[in-house]
Amino acid sequence: MSSKDEEYLFFSFYEMIASHASRGGKKTALFLDKRKISYKELLGLADTFAAYLNNRGVGKGDNVTLFLRNSIEYVITLIALSKLGAVSVPTNTFLKSEELHYILEDCNAKMLIASAIHEKVVREGVPQRLQMSIVWEGELDDIIGGDQLFSKALEFGGDVECRNLSLDDLSLIFYTSGTTGKPKGAMLSYRNVFSNSIAGSKTIGVHSKDRAIVFLPMFHSFTLSIGVILMLYVKGSIVIIQSVQPFSNIFKQTLLKRVTIFFGIPDLYSALVKTKLPWYFMYFNAIRIFVSGASALQEKTLNAMKQKFKRTTLIEGYGLSEASPAVCVNIPRKTKAKSVGPALQGYEIKIVDENLLEVPMGKIGDIITKGDNVMQGYLGKPEATAETVINGWLLTGDMGYVDEDGYLFIVDRKKDLIISKGINIYPREIEDVLDMYSGIKASAVIGVLDEQCGEIPIAYIELEEDVKEIQESEVKRYLKEHIANYKIPKHIYTINELPKNATGKVLKRVLKQEVNKEKIQRC
Repeated sequence: MSSKDEEYLFFSFYEMIASHASRGGKKTALFLDKRKISYKELLGLADTFAAYLNNRGVGKGDNVTLFLRNSIEYVITLIALSKLGAVSVPTNTFLKSEELHYILEDCNAKMLIASAIHEKVVREGVPQRLQMSIVWEGELDDIIGGDQLFSKALEFGGDVECRNLSLDDLSLIFYTSGTTGKPKGAMLSYRNVFSNSIAGSKTIGVHSKDRAIVFLPMFHSFTLSIGVILMLYVKGSIVIIQSVQPFSNIFKQTLLKRVTIFFGIPDLYSALVKTKLPWYFMYFNAIRIFVSGASALQEKTLNAMKQKFKRTTLIEGYGLSEASPAVCVNIPRKTKAKSVGPALQGYEIKIVDENLLEVPMGKIGDIITKGDNVMQGYLGKPEATAETVINGWLLTGDMGYVDEDGYLFIVDRKKDLIISKGINIYPREIEDVLDMYSGIKASAVIGVLDEQCGEIPIAYIELEEDVKEIQESEVKRYLKEHIANYKIPKHIYTINELPKNATGKVLKRVLKQEVNKEKIQRC
């Protein structure tokens, strides 16, 4: 073992839970409504399920797709597969059958573990070879093909030896959202994921007495790596919420379970500042840190949260699946508006030009990052890997700049950059200004082709619920007071709801597909 490896306490998820169970195993690891699972119980359940999966032929190096809702079984599966040396492939449960089928084939899945509530999608999306290799979580009245219920699997007797693993063995494969072409599987080792746990715990100050609430989908890299694995790494507790409906249950469980760390996305915090919460929640909640990830946080939301929760700090972070996923996060004692903070401990970030040469401080360029968090590569795609990871540096595809304190400010996705008459226009800069306009809930700016200008910006705005109409001329007049004329969208469309993915990130490709170019004013 190298001196660098000595800071890593565990080599696998299973070893992590086994270690905790051997020392103070009565500590609660998971809460779900009235259920409580201790670390010792979690280990026992994982042992049983691992033996069952081993009996079904799952072994080291096999890829097992998880199409599961948030559940205790999700965590059990993660630990059990780790014991066998198999690889978990968390999959977005919002996918349609064809999309699920693609991932199952692309990763050559040995088995599919799915929640019964997703039965229709699973039945239609599973390749013929996997029809008899499904393990169901939840209740199913009729099982046609596939395996017995997960609960029955946990009645399976026997045990299986823990596989010897190294930090560089594969632990997870996260499929990217596929904004360009088909989704790619980002391969993450235990070193990758645990580096996030170590860096996150040191930066945010997460410890064993913390309790985190997890209502965001566990299939997302931010939730699974930071909300689940980080909390288990420090021997904290996780309050699992299976459904965001009713939303009031999230606050109820936050209060009753004495949650100290609240993981959310910008849309949630935007709604939270407008929600009238009971006085007793505001007075008795134990939240010490709100964490925002997955997409950009509006400045007005950050300011409103500071006013509403004066005893609690809201910190924004930045990352991507290929980086396990966290790269940066604001330090609780020193947060900066519009910034995602400095690089996490042990990681590096640089701002470079098109030749990968570092640019001066404050200048906008491409964001690249390096550290133990950088993925091993894309599954089965060496060329795509070589284009994305160069000499250990991960090209994030985002653009930004750093200030004198090393704090990173994201400007935009490189692919969203608009070039009009040779001038760069960054949509996020326009969106930040639009979002501050009274009555606008959220906005999205995209570039569309134009014969004379190359590209021109247009904007889509989503209105607050109590606002019926906003005059385009008034919005443009407002924009002229804050940004240069060439940045002002040529047209502003009002839309009922901006298209978003499961974590609230606006899907600009959908807007571009739906643009009616004939309505757009030319330069």
